[in-house]
Amino acid sequence: MKQELNHPPVNFGKTGVLIINLGTPDSTSWLDIRKYLKEFLSDRRVIEVNPIIWQIILNVFILNLRPSKTAKAYKEIWMENENISPLLYYTQQQAKKLSNSIPENDVIVDYAMRYGNPSIKSKIEHLHEKGCENLIILPLYPQYAAATTATVCDEVYRTLMKMRWQPSIKIIPHYESHPLYIGALVNSLNKKIKEINWKPDLILASYHGIPQKYFDKGDPYHCYCQKTTRLISEKFNSIELKTTFQSRFGPQKWLEPYTDKTLEKLPKEGKKNVLAICPGFSSDCVETLEEILIQGKESFLESGGENFDMVPCLNDSDDHIALLKSLIQKNL
Repeated sequence: MKQELNHPPVNFGKTGVLIINLGTPDSTSWLDIRKYLKEFLSDRRVIEVNPIIWQIILNVFILNLRPSKTAKAYKEIWMENENISPLLYYTQQQAKKLSNSIPENDVIVDYAMRYGNPSIKSKIEHLHEKGCENLIILPLYPQYAAATTATVCDEVYRTLMKMRWQPSIKIIPHYESHPLYIGALVNSLNKKIKEINWKPDLILASYHGIPQKYFDKGDPYHCYCQKTTRLISEKFNSIELKTTFQSRFGPQKWLEPYTDKTLEKLPKEGKKNVLAICPGFSSDCVETLEEILIQGKESFLESGGENFDMVPCLNDSDDHIALLKSLIQKNL
């Protein structure tokens, strides 16, 4: 009679839901900022330049010069009480509230970051150890782009390639026109307008930019951004909405019009009361709080503007949780 193998204990029968955001440095220190930037800017999806040439530029110049500037920006918006960035805080809250709102006992909701901590690899391994035979991945990017959604998929697949026992997997696609998403943005605009004591001449919908050449190669991101703005304006037709693109990096041409240049020109065009919204960001972060609400506001007022404010991102609002819950439950 053959001796039976002693099989190790195996957890099973669970479904893991992993919401994934861009990422954040662990702290505002120069070394942590440098480590984060190195991972982010080494992604071939983000920087489509000859990798040998780019690594020289990155390691010799950018990673020695840029961390100080980036650290200063993060210090402006860092949540000292929590000792974390707003993006990490709100992503944690989103996962917590989703976990509480999804009644199924066999579903585990968690979060990860594409760059920085906690990593996608560590969280997939954790969910697997908890017995998750099925994985639902939700990239927190409403508008698909190769440099955001696709690179999340790349990292998920890289992790699965090294697993002996792989879970089944579903990846929730872009949701730039989902009714609950558009409704949440409209509600957030209406709420903000009730709070301020002035009427906007213009609502500026600012999205993260991508290089023009990515669009020329077929990336649909620009079209999805325009679609979101159009759908908001259809439900919010009392004030003009304008789409712009922010956060460009390097000398090459990016999607236009640029947010910063637009804010400098608007007062000269008679638009002196501007309300900004950043529909492409699921959580407030350095790009919204520092780049728009601090730098953008300062630039606008110095150029002759009178009133400027920004609608908070959807963050962990009830509307946002309802949207994310709907996207997840459709795939359970």
